[in-house]
Amino acid sequence: MANSLDDPKHVLVDRAARRMAEEFGDSGLSVRQKLALTCRILSDAGHDSGLAGQITVRGDRPGTYYTQRLGLGFDEVTEDNLLLVDEDLNVLEGDGMANPANRFHTWIYRAREDVGCIVHTHPLHAAALSMLEVSLVVAQMDTTPLYDDCAFLPDWPGIPVGNEEGEIISAALGDKRAILLAHHGQLVAGGGVEEACNLAVLIERAAQLQLLAMAAGTVRPLPDDLAREAHDWTSTPQRHRATFAYYARRALRNHPDCVAAGTAIG
Repeated sequence: MANSLDDPKHVLVDRAARRMAEEFGDSGLSVRQKLALTCRILSDAGHDSGLAGQITVRGDRPGTYYTQRLGLGFDEVTEDNLLLVDEDLNVLEGDGMANPANRFHTWIYRAREDVGCIVHTHPLHAAALSMLEVSLVVAQMDTTPLYDDCAFLPDWPGIPVGNEEGEIISAALGDKRAILLAHHGQLVAGGGVEEACNLAVLIERAAQLQLLAMAAGTVRPLPDDLAREAHDWTSTPQRHRATFAYYARRALRNHPDCVAAGTAIG
């Protein structure tokens, strides 16, 4: 016999949050493994655009971060061929060179102590939406983690290899977790790899939904209070860990070469 059918919503929300906190702990994956899996996850999700785009995560030492080697596509990244670089993109560990466009990541990391991982890509639908010079509109339940959390840079500053672009992009991002870059692509900034990966998958889906909805009619807004409630409900570390674990298991089935043999994901 059910005994919670009379409980108010806030009680059920709190109960579910406590259960998730108990159920979804750390995956045990290393930072390198999480980053390699993220590259494969995003490749499968349509984020691959030749050699465009960068993924970085803070290293253990201040002023360092891991990133992929220039010349490798997302579908070629493994935990063993990642680089550790400093803020000047000097390679501290690994072989090869980092993408020169990684420079603007440094500006974001310096401005945002809460950011531990940055994903910048040019996926098809986000790039197409960026060509219209309109901001991302979050009007569907699944995309609410981005509600009032996606900035917009309406002007293209050119190739992002200079310090000027770093200043412009980091300022436009502000305190948001995502930004749509006009005539360019998308960028998400998460507290960790799991959060950044999930938001990157989501922003491409949100852009696709927006383009489809715009072609069919007028996009109607969500009620602000309910959208904010959904944003907060779906933006917890437990939810990020659970979602990332699902994506990672799927990526590992399709790309077992990206991490050490025998790696398991709960």
